[in-house]
Amino acid sequence: MSQSKVTMEVGNDGVAVITISNPPVNALAIPIIDGLKEKFAEATRRDDVKAIVLTGKGGRFSGGFDINVFTKVHGTGDVSIMPDVSVDLVTNAVEDCKKPIVAAVEGLALGGGLEFAMGCHARIAAPRTQLGLPELSLGVIPGFGGTQRLPRLVGLSKAIEMMLSSKPIMSEEGKKLGLIDALVPSKELLKVSCAWALDMAERRKPWLRSLHRTDKIGSLSEAREVLRMARLQAKKTAPNLPQHQVCLDVIEEGIVHGGYSGVLKEAKVFKEIVLSDTSRGLVHVFLAQRATSKVPNVTDVGLKPRQVKKVAIIGGGLMGSGIATALIVNNIFVVLKEVNSEYLLKGIKTVEANVRGLANRGKMTKDKAEKALSMLKGVLDYSEFKDVDMVIEAVVENVALKQKIFSEIEKACPPHCILATNTSTIDLNLIGEKMNSQDRLVGAHFFSPAHLMPLLETVRTQKASPQIILDLMTVGKVIKKVPVVVGNCTGFAVNRTFFPYTQGPHLLVSLGVDDAYRIDRVICNFGFPLGPFQLQDLAGYGVAFAVGQEYAKAFSDRIFKSPLLELLAKDGRNGKNNGKGYYIYEKGSKPKPDPSVLSIIEESRRLTNIMPGGKPISVTDREVLEMILFPVVNEACRVLDEGVVVRASDLDVASVLGMSFPSYRGGIVFWADMVGANHVYRNLKKWSGNYKPSKFLEERAMKGIPLSAPATSSASTKSRL
Repeated sequence: MSQSKVTMEVGNDGVAVITISNPPVNALAIPIIDGLKEKFAEATRRDDVKAIVLTGKGGRFSGGFDINVFTKVHGTGDVSIMPDVSVDLVTNAVEDCKKPIVAAVEGLALGGGLEFAMGCHARIAAPRTQLGLPELSLGVIPGFGGTQRLPRLVGLSKAIEMMLSSKPIMSEEGKKLGLIDALVPSKELLKVSCAWALDMAERRKPWLRSLHRTDKIGSLSEAREVLRMARLQAKKTAPNLPQHQVCLDVIEEGIVHGGYSGVLKEAKVFKEIVLSDTSRGLVHVFLAQRATSKVPNVTDVGLKPRQVKKVAIIGGGLMGSGIATALIVNNIFVVLKEVNSEYLLKGIKTVEANVRGLANRGKMTKDKAEKALSMLKGVLDYSEFKDVDMVIEAVVENVALKQKIFSEIEKACPPHCILATNTSTIDLNLIGEKMNSQDRLVGAHFFSPAHLMPLLETVRTQKASPQIILDLMTVGKVIKKVPVVVGNCTGFAVNRTFFPYTQGPHLLVSLGVDDAYRIDRVICNFGFPLGPFQLQDLAGYGVAFAVGQEYAKAFSDRIFKSPLLELLAKDGRNGKNNGKGYYIYEKGSKPKPDPSVLSIIEESRRLTNIMPGGKPISVTDREVLEMILFPVVNEACRVLDEGVVVRASDLDVASVLGMSFPSYRGGIVFWADMVGANHVYRNLKKWSGNYKPSKFLEERAMKGIPLSAPATSSASTKSRL
C-alpha cells in the first residue's frame, strides 16, 4: 500500500491540486477515501487556498471503488466495513464546499471515480476518456450519489441507459451531453482545470452543484413515464437481476422528493443490495476472471511471451472460419487450409460473412473490416506453413485424421511453431501419439461461434512446455478472449463438466416428463439463454452423436443412453441445420415448439422403458432444475478432484463464458456452494439409480467443507496440470 496515497500541492495561484495515487487505476480503496477526506478538510480550512482541483496520477482519474472491499463484506456479512462516502465526503465535503472544485479527468472515470467527478462543480476532460457507472454489472447500484447526479447532468433517459447497461461513454460524447464542461489536450488538462477553478472562485464562470439541478429532468409526469418504460424493459431483459429495479426506484425517489432525499435512499439501499446473492455471484465472477491469468509454473517462472503474427488454420468449417475471423479482426495474418477448392471457397465466404456481420452491427468500421479481410489467405497445401507461428487444427472429431494432420504439420512448420488443436473432447495424448515434439502440442479449444464466444480453453498436457502455454494465453488476450488453462482429459474442463447437462433432460422425458419445452423453460428461467433441447438443435445432431461416443468410451459408468436423438434423425430432423428438430426454425421468426415431436418422445420412452411402475413421474420445476444441474455439479467435483483446473473459480469462469451459465449465480461451483454440498449430495443419493455421488462430493458434504475449498495435498498428486 506504500504507493497508495492522496497528495495535495498548493500553487502560487491559490489552487490546491489534490491527486489520487493508487496504481494501476487509482482505485478508491479505504485508505484513499480517508486521504481524500483529510485533504479536502485541509484545503477547505486553509486561507491560502482559493480553489481546488481533483485529479488522478499516471494519466487515470479513477477506476472506482476498490472491489476487494466487497469481498470482505461478502465474507463477513458485515456491511459496516463500507465507508460512508456519499453523504460525508461527496455531498458535504465536495459538493457543498465553500470553495469551487474542478475534476481534471483523464483516461478513465468509472463507478465511484465518475461519482466523485460529478460531485465537483465542473469537469474538464482529456480526449478519449472513459466515463461510466458499471456498478449494476457487480450486482449493486452506484453508491456515491451517481443515481442522482447523472440524470441531472445528462438527462434521465441517457442516465438510465448508462447505468442499466453498465457501458461507458467517451468524453467526446460526455461533452455533448453536458457531463463534461470542456475537452482539452492531456498536456493542458491541469493548467486549464486550475484556471477554470479560479474563474469560478472569481465568479467569471458558473459554479454549479449537480444535485441541485433540475433543468434536464423534465416534468414529473414525463419522468415517471420514462421510468415506467425502463422498468418494463428491465423486467424483460434482466428478469433475475434485482439491482435494475432497485436502481430505478432510487432514481425515482430523487426525482419525486429531491436529490438529497435520493442520496440518502441510495446509501441505505446500497448497503442492503451489496449483501444479495446476485452481488456475491457477480463480484465472484469478476475477481475469478482476473485470477485466471495466474498459472503456476507458467506465469510465475520469468518467461516472456513470443509474438504470434501469422497463424495457419486447418479446416474452414463453422469452427475454423470462426477462429479465422477472431484472428484477422485483431490484426493476425491467417492462412486457411482446406482439402479442395469448393470447401475453401465456402470457408472464406463464411469468414467474409462473419466480418461483414460485425461491421453491420457497428462492432467495427467498414475500413477495419476490409483491412481484416485482406489478412486472410486461402490455401490447399502446406507450402505457406513454413513461416507460421501457430497452427490451429479445426477438422471433424476423428482421432485418425487428427493424428495424420499433426504428423504432417510437425514437418511443415518451423521449430518454434505452436501446434494447437481445437478438439472439444478428444484426449490430446491420443492426438499427439505419433508426434516427435509433443512439447509443442496444446489444445486451443474455442466455443461456437468462435469469433463471438469469449472463452478460450488452453489445454495443457503433462508434456507441453510452459512457453507454449504462455504464448497461447497471450494470443487469447490479443484476440479478446479469456484464456483459462485446463488439464488434459476427455472433454477438458467445460465440456467434461457439462456432459451430464444434455443427458438429464433425456432421462427426464424417459421417466415420463411429457413436456420437453417445460424443461427448456425451467432452464431459461434459471438464467441460461437456451434450454438443453434447443441447444442440441443449435449444435446439430451430428456433433451430439460424435461427442456422445467419446463420452461413452471415457465415462461409461455414468452415461444415460437414450434413443431419442437417433429417432429424431431417422425422422429427417437435424435441428436448426435443416429447420426441423425439437423446434421448427423458419427464417425471420423465433423457434416454435413442434407438437409432432411428442410421438417421437413417446416412442423413445417406450424403448427405454424405465418409468417406475410404468407410470410417469411427477416433478416440480425445482426438481427438474436440480435433476439437470446436480449431475453437472457432481462431474464438476470430479474435475476439481482430478486437478483439471488450477482453482475452482477457474471452472466458474469457464462455465459462465463457455456454457453461458448465468454470471449472477457465480458459476457452477459457486452456485453449488450457495445451494449447499449436502443438499446436492442428498438428492443425488435419492436418484442414485442414475447418478452416483462422487467421493469428492460425499466427503465435502459429510464434513461441511465448501466444494470450492482447495483440494487436499493427496488430491493434488493426480493433477492433470
